[in-house]
Amino acid sequence: MENDASLKTSEYTGIKALVMGLGTNGGGMYAARYLAQKGAEVTVTDLRDERTLSPSIEKLAGLPIRYVLGRHETEDFQQADLVIKNPGVKPDSPYLRAARRIETDISLFLAACPAAILAVTGSKGKSSTASALFHVLNESHASPGKRGKVRLGGNIALSPLSFLNELEKDDEAVLELSSWQLGDLRMCSAARGNGALKPRAAVITPIMRDHLDRYGSMEAYIDDKRLIYRNQDKEDVIVAGDDDWGRSFLRESRARSLIYSTKPLPEGIAGGWIDRAGANDRPGFARLNNSTIVEIVPARLLVPGDHQKQNLLAAALALLDLGLEADFIRDSLGRFGGIPHRLELFHESGGLRFYNDSSATIPEAAAAAIRAFEKPSSVEAKLILVAGGNDKDLDFTALTEAAPAAKALILLAGTGSDKLKILLDGGGVKYQGPFDTLEAAIEAVRETAEPGDTVLLSPGCTSFGMFLHEFDRGDKWKEAVRRFFP
Repeated sequence: MENDASLKTSEYTGIKALVMGLGTNGGGMYAARYLAQKGAEVTVTDLRDERTLSPSIEKLAGLPIRYVLGRHETEDFQQADLVIKNPGVKPDSPYLRAARRIETDISLFLAACPAAILAVTGSKGKSSTASALFHVLNESHASPGKRGKVRLGGNIALSPLSFLNELEKDDEAVLELSSWQLGDLRMCSAARGNGALKPRAAVITPIMRDHLDRYGSMEAYIDDKRLIYRNQDKEDVIVAGDDDWGRSFLRESRARSLIYSTKPLPEGIAGGWIDRAGANDRPGFARLNNSTIVEIVPARLLVPGDHQKQNLLAAALALLDLGLEADFIRDSLGRFGGIPHRLELFHESGGLRFYNDSSATIPEAAAAAIRAFEKPSSVEAKLILVAGGNDKDLDFTALTEAAPAAKALILLAGTGSDKLKILLDGGGVKYQGPFDTLEAAIEAVRETAEPGDTVLLSPGCTSFGMFLHEFDRGDKWKEAVRRFFP
């Protein structure tokens, strides 16, 4: 593979570019469009067929792109000057070994982006934290006399190549980055040169067991996460949690450190906290390099849950370091309504409230969602939980322990549900299913639900098998609910 770190826009003209993995979330599609518009000879190859990929193919209509679908051809990789890797492709793919140069949509973006980068990674809460950063910065840029603009992309299902041409020097780009996207930067020529990831602010949300089916160990998984701050220095800031993993990030990073915690921080430690006791009605506080304590997260949020308040605290600390006023940050976060697929209240019918938390793809995330609806003073639980799906070599103990707080548990079919059932049976926790379709699961909801109940899809499992991805699962959930409960 070529080691030349420079990747100038002019180099695209006439080169043979192969996009490996068109996908349906936009990364491959935007990379293909970007390179084709820059004059490259683009080939797209994907193991899926034309029918599955039609939404992405239709968006590329009119561009001179060659498609090789339903298969990969080694010859295409050998002849390409540049191969664009999709994050879902494992790094040890034999096809990638045949490539001379590998990039991703993220590395292409970083190589050409003139704006300041704010980057977010972690196991859960990435999208909410990145979206909160974007929300507050967007309101800030709307203030009289404020220059520049802010854009949001990355793992949040929008490739940053989609807005690269809009960005200027005074702008900001908020990137949500998965471990896969970060790990891919190791093999990208562009990421080792002027396009290296050096975020002005790096925020790391809580670390939990995830993707062990791909990584094999937590150490390998975390090693990719560490890439978010590898190139930072004292001009930058890193925000991480008050736990073993978070403290290890803060010790290793050369950036200025801010820590977020569930308890007040000792004097002399810069960061913020929200006491765990009574967190649902407690504000978040911050103290930077002096003894002054300021309130930066409001006591009441539009999206419930302790975990959401921690996400917003992490975002608020980064915003404070960027120079925004504490009062402005707090008031703006109070107007933040959350994002699709994360505890999203999307429908009400017949006295029932329906939530979509499809991005809860690990057991701990589903358990946190259950706790977000707990009311200690309530005698009878009013939550109906729809969970389950496929496994990622995870431990389902957290979800098993939280499940009894729900009035009813309805399972979707999958290898994760098979593991979960063993734990539920062992603990005497009742459930319905697993069901092979959303429609069957919703029929079970209809037989169980009563006016006043909350119905929550929070799977705690990956979506693959029954759905294309977690966003497809959430969209189909919302469509089916609206059909059954008009």
